[in-house]
Amino acid sequence: MTTFSEQFPIVFQALNIGFLQTLKLFFVTLIGAIPLGLIISFGSMSSWAPLGFLRPLLKNLPKNTKLTWWQRFQIWCYVDFKPIRIIVRFIIWVVRGTPLLVQLFVVFYGLPDVGILLDPFPAAVLVFAVNEGAYCAETMRAALESVPVGQIEAGYCVGMRYMQIMRRIVLPQALRTAFPPLSNSLIAMVKDTSLASNITVMEMFMATQRIAARTYEMLPLYCEVAVVYLMFSTVLTFVQRWGEKKLAVYGGRRRAK
Repeated sequence: MTTFSEQFPIVFQALNIGFLQTLKLFFVTLIGAIPLGLIISFGSMSSWAPLGFLRPLLKNLPKNTKLTWWQRFQIWCYVDFKPIRIIVRFIIWVVRGTPLLVQLFVVFYGLPDVGILLDPFPAAVLVFAVNEGAYCAETMRAALESVPVGQIEAGYCVGMRYMQIMRRIVLPQALRTAFPPLSNSLIAMVKDTSLASNITVMEMFMATQRIAARTYEMLPLYCEVAVVYLMFSTVLTFVQRWGEKKLAVYGGRRRAK
């Protein structure tokens, strides 16, 4: 029976392949999650009301009296019925309220029942991107709403357009606020990629499981993969700290010399 040290070159090569697959899964998910999160965040703040043109009819409603259910329904339809916001917030509610592992199983094992077949890697990317995008969307929404309205109004007063206000006033300050929690979400996503092994994605953790089943060297292998995840997360932590220092200028705070 060969020892672990004799099999180390084979083990090292297999773990390298798994690590590269984990990196690929992380970066492809990142590319999809960030723009998706922005779209979802703007959708959750959408103020478009398709029946808003009927608001003048509300002037005929009696004031200082108790409204009937029909009158309250009219107010909801003309003012509060914002379908984009309702749909997007429903998606966020579902994604945040269900486990990531269950979402993976629904997409990979459940969708074939309705004729939708996805390979393991695209299925994992889709689930991770939507899940991460939903969490990032709430972070971005809170950051955008944290910018004082007075600054936006000041931008209009000096003749700036909406896109100029977003690019020069809102987004820099919102990014400074959102960067730390977004970085934490990305670090968590690094560890969540190990769940892709449950749908047969040959990432680092699944490669480790297969090697451990063949060599019966559980402790050194799982400790090694834990160290790799720790190193990856540590690199992202240093990137987070560097980004926070660069973005601190938008909050009026500079590092003390």
